[in-house]
Amino acid sequence: MTTTCEQWSEARGAEIIAEHKSREGATLPILHALQEAFGYVPEPAIPMVAAALNLSRAEVHGVFTFYHDFRKAPPGHHVLKLCRAEACQAAGGDVLAARAEAKLGISVGSTTPDDRITLEPVYCLGLCACAPSAMLDGRMVGRLDEARIDALVAETQQ
Repeated sequence: MTTTCEQWSEARGAEIIAEHKSREGATLPILHALQEAFGYVPEPAIPMVAAALNLSRAEVHGVFTFYHDFRKAPPGHHVLKLCRAEACQAAGGDVLAARAEAKLGISVGSTTPDDRITLEPVYCLGLCACAPSAMLDGRMVGRLDEARIDALVAETQQ
């Protein structure tokens, strides 16, 4: 499964912001809606959100940078999220993350040069049953080991 996103346009961004600005605590819903539409939160959207909500750019930027799920750039065709929570790290997640990084030639938080895959951290998927977990294109995968991480990486390259 790959994701297809809209191309950024200020008009579409303004439309999304207008749809959500009257919601209580609208900053997060707007940022999520922007990312859902475009695959990331475009930098020009930050001052637009700030103006619509009567917040400073710094306040919106602070929310945007606080949460690890928000992207500054479009993702690859596939998004592989590796759990980086303490429980998964203690169960071997660091070794598996390093294996995925080596196979893909990128570090967690990056996208391959061909835009095929984005490797992202996630901080708890709730699947830790004595083994690390991951998510590929929204599909959760538990009980990761070397064979499973290799299979996930291979799946993104088909």
